[in-house]
Amino acid sequence: MDSEILALAPNSALHSLDQKPAPKFGHDLAEYFLLDPQYLNLNHGSYGTCPAPVVEFAFDLDRKIEANPDLFMRITCAPLLAKARAQLAEYLGVKTDEVVIVSNASHGINTILRNIEWEPCDTILICNTTYNAVDKTVQNLHDSPPHPHISSFTILHPTTNDAILRGFEEHVKQLVGKKLRATSKIVAVIDSISSNPGILLPWEKMVTIAKRYGLLTVIDAAHSIGQEPNIKEKIAECQPDFYVTNAHKWLFAKRGAAIMYVPERNQYIVKSSIPTSATYVSPKDRTVPNQSFVVQYDWNGTIDWANYLSVPAAFKFRSWLGGEDAINGYTHKLAMEGGKRMAEILQVEMMYPGDPGTECSMVNLALPLPPFPDDPADIRAKIQTRYQRKLLFERKMGAAHFFHNGRWWVRVSAQVWLEMEDFEKLAKGISEVCAELIDELGLDKYVPPKK
Repeated sequence: MDSEILALAPNSALHSLDQKPAPKFGHDLAEYFLLDPQYLNLNHGSYGTCPAPVVEFAFDLDRKIEANPDLFMRITCAPLLAKARAQLAEYLGVKTDEVVIVSNASHGINTILRNIEWEPCDTILICNTTYNAVDKTVQNLHDSPPHPHISSFTILHPTTNDAILRGFEEHVKQLVGKKLRATSKIVAVIDSISSNPGILLPWEKMVTIAKRYGLLTVIDAAHSIGQEPNIKEKIAECQPDFYVTNAHKWLFAKRGAAIMYVPERNQYIVKSSIPTSATYVSPKDRTVPNQSFVVQYDWNGTIDWANYLSVPAAFKFRSWLGGEDAINGYTHKLAMEGGKRMAEILQVEMMYPGDPGTECSMVNLALPLPPFPDDPADIRAKIQTRYQRKLLFERKMGAAHFFHNGRWWVRVSAQVWLEMEDFEKLAKGISEVCAELIDELGLDKYVPPKK
């Protein structure tokens, strides 16, 4: 816990937590979050939900910054960022100067991929479930000179980790066999927890496979820190080349803040921050290959540093709640039990029933809509728009829906302020929405056009 950062906002409600025990998990914790009481949020996974004491800490810190912004920006900020980085590095089990803070996971992934020196014969390996913004980043790199190739590995859920690993290794072997020359490279972008579906992948084993064949590995761990167990052990086991994770999702920091881990051995690859910092040193002028890596992220444009410095406040709040094991124990259990209850009410299947090691604190359920294996884009677009309006605007409920493997699914996030009855309320709302969609769009009578 970094007391120096927390002391910057001495009047914050965060400090009063020390004088009282934390309530039990569930609805008793609702007062510690800023959610509209009329809104049922089971979509924590998309944007995170910052605890009120952490938000208040960041606001108080902003007042401190505004009192003398010149002093804070020029002198005070960098040492404080180093302390926040140290906490995050300890959590991940890496060196402090291997960790920098960026605004979000997409920013971090872009920083890494756009610093790699691509050649026309290079390949970027992604997956059909790669996060859409990362997928588009890779597409943009392919569209721009020197036009590296894209290869997509397909995972169709539900499946097994063994099947994923066998398929992934076979895909990698084929790519390595197609390399145009010995110097061409393959960079694999691997999700730790994919977004849609919200699934924990055997990413550390995928990294081991990729490295065995000489690939560079970029881990999109947007959902991991604060949700995935044993991150430190997994990083130590597989030694990924790059790893990016959001602190503002499951860790409870203020939006947006993310951790970009680049081991010392690879810092020469990430030559410039995005945007480029005034502290950038041209590689031709460096005395060591990784010179100026960390310092570039201490200043690469004027931003609200309170978000980044809210990380120690988030750690303090989590400690007050009982720590990582208590939080994840509750949310993982609630996710599985709540998902099963929703499946009963909706009369549908969970993607991975009975496997808490796969779905963590997010579970995926089929929506009670007819399957569309022929992928009718026009109908999908109508379902997308109407479903969101009916659930979010009309019923004030949040849960991420998505299309995968020929049918519609919903991803439901468990959190410390939720209880079983919230899952039951969401199931009732989804049931109503899907019945209306079937009636309005004639989905029960839809016949896909002949190809």
